[in-house]
Amino acid sequence: MSTNELQQQIFLFIKERLPPHLSLADELQELLHISADSVYRRIRGEKPVSLPELKLICEYFHLSLDEMLQLKNESVLFQAPGLNGNQQNFKEYLEQMLAQFHYFNSFSNRKMFYLCKDLPFWYFYLFPGVAAFKSFLWKRTIHNEPDLQTKKFSFEEFSYPEYFAIGQQVIELYNMIPSVELYNYESINSTINQVTYYREAGLFANRKEESLVIDSFHDLLDHLEQQAIRGAKFSPGGSDITNKGSLEFYVNELILGNNTILLQLNEQRLSLITYSVLSYLMTPDKRFAEKAFSSFGSLLSKSTLISGSGEKDRHRFFNGLHSRVEALRR
Repeated sequence: MSTNELQQQIFLFIKERLPPHLSLADELQELLHISADSVYRRIRGEKPVSLPELKLICEYFHLSLDEMLQLKNESVLFQAPGLNGNQQNFKEYLEQMLAQFHYFNSFSNRKMFYLCKDLPFWYFYLFPGVAAFKSFLWKRTIHNEPDLQTKKFSFEEFSYPEYFAIGQQVIELYNMIPSVELYNYESINSTINQVTYYREAGLFANRKEESLVIDSFHDLLDHLEQQAIRGAKFSPGGSDITNKGSLEFYVNELILGNNTILLQLNEQRLSLITYSVLSYLMTPDKRFAEKAFSSFGSLLSKSTLISGSGEKDRHRFFNGLHSRVEALRR
């Protein structure tokens, strides 16, 4: 392949990954501080891209030369949002998630696949009680915020209405994306363990606060069951599923997921892997996506679909979850 053809291939690779509303030429003109004519000469391969320009392009678009040039090795480049900056506060984390969902919805053809080890993060913002508890826990225990280390959870003091409002916006955007979610009976374990730990460590202000969280958790499960019944996503209290994303809800009793998220965005595929509880790695690598999507499909073939149909299995699954949550009161 000639140098001109390689350069054209690089720009085609970048263009395929841009949201439809963005222009490759405009982005390059602003990034490289050159004229439109100079940009198009580079895109057509008529003028070579310099190494400093190539470095800027790779950094700006979060690209790997290995992948763009289809080099045959097993290296994969992942983005780790927030890695190079100071630790985000929790509001910034939620706002970044909101921005990601706006990006996902900028594609006309989109679909999400979620291999759930835990309930998807945004579902905890369906109802205020469990949203406040999880926000307090993440801030106190994961982010180790100093001013919370001597505090106990109470909804009155730590309702976090601002976080709940952002979480509701995330859910509204998520509801617009058709999705496939694969669960296990253990997918609620982390939250059950957190409630148990807070009770045994005396971190609830009183038993009323603990009961409020448990009630809210039941509400969350009831809503997930209603979504599974209808095979579509919608907000609590809503019934209109027009323009809402479809939901395929699967259960696998043998395999526990790892919170991998896969996205089909037009012709592009993104793979997201969680680490350090709330952080994630993201890659558009085609080889990685092909393997991840293939593995997800294999798991689905061995799982039970309980959305739309499968009434008996759906009833058994959610009854089992509710029983485990209700056992927290003992």
